[in-house]
Amino acid sequence: MNQRIIKIDNAETTSLIFGAYDVNLRIIEDAFPVSLRNKSGEDGTDAIVISGESMDQVNPAAAVVEYLRDMVRHTNEITEQSVRYVVDMIRSGNAGELTSLGADCIFVTAKGKPVKAKTAGQSRYVEAIRKNTVTLGVGPAGTGKTFLAVAMAVKALKEKQISRILLTRPAIEAGERLGFLPGDLLSKIDPYLRPLYDALSEMLGPENQQKLMEKGVIEVAPLAYMRGRTLDDAFIILDEAQNATPEQIKMFLTRLGFGSKVVVTGDLTQTDLPYGQRSGLATAIKILTGIDDIAIHYLTEKDVVRHHLVQKIILAYDAYDREQAAKRQQNSDKREGRDNRDRRDDRDRPVYRPRRNSNS
Repeated sequence: MNQRIIKIDNAETTSLIFGAYDVNLRIIEDAFPVSLRNKSGEDGTDAIVISGESMDQVNPAAAVVEYLRDMVRHTNEITEQSVRYVVDMIRSGNAGELTSLGADCIFVTAKGKPVKAKTAGQSRYVEAIRKNTVTLGVGPAGTGKTFLAVAMAVKALKEKQISRILLTRPAIEAGERLGFLPGDLLSKIDPYLRPLYDALSEMLGPENQQKLMEKGVIEVAPLAYMRGRTLDDAFIILDEAQNATPEQIKMFLTRLGFGSKVVVTGDLTQTDLPYGQRSGLATAIKILTGIDDIAIHYLTEKDVVRHHLVQKIILAYDAYDREQAAKRQQNSDKREGRDNRDRRDDRDRPVYRPRRNSNS
């Protein structure tokens, strides 16, 4: 039996690594497979002993434990999702990308919780926002596209890099018809903007958020309200951009003023536009690729920071979409083949030509 002993700062850190009811421990043991146990020294030190049939199993498990130990030092928190992510990165040979997460804190929320990139993809996304004037963040649900963009906006406001924040979304129904609901226009569009309010509230606290909105420092509005405006010295976020038309995206991007920064986020797999209507986000990606100071960053299912089942759901839907696309292509090829055969049959079929009357 091969073993490695990883020194841990204290028993509390060991408890965080093992997780509630040892859920994190079981994830690591099932992944490699190895056996983990706690070892307390007489001098008050703590350690985790990793045992396995071969060092090819023990070493990657030890790398996971070491990374989680360092994570506790920076965040004092370990989630089941973060353990699964670290395991997947080390198993796939991408352990080097984990170093890009580091201890960089974007912002500390009103409740004292640090906001950080939790995956390598998120870390690159944050860096793209930091370095570029315009950033398009594209990826599935749960990858932190909007949350991280709002965190960067609040950070810029706190550091006086900008003087106001503007958050906007297309007010389009996701299959429902809400026009019959009571209330004025603002009451009707409020549900569309609620995710943005929630992100702001978590960053700033409800009272501080309300004060800044009353002063006009923070503005949350539907995309249609952006027409005709020029926005200087602002951090502007367009969320759910897959539901905007190409004309709306063009209108939004041309609101950019001096000293401003723009982030556009969306998920191309969840478009609620009418059938046949092009997504403005997809069009913008094609048009803007390669332009200096405009970054287009893709997040994947590996960057999902919600329940681990969300990642599996995304992969299952992707596989289904590919299968349906292959069937449509196969049916199209069959129809084209039949059409070609019909045309060949028409050419080979004898054509009746009436005999001319020689006496006429």
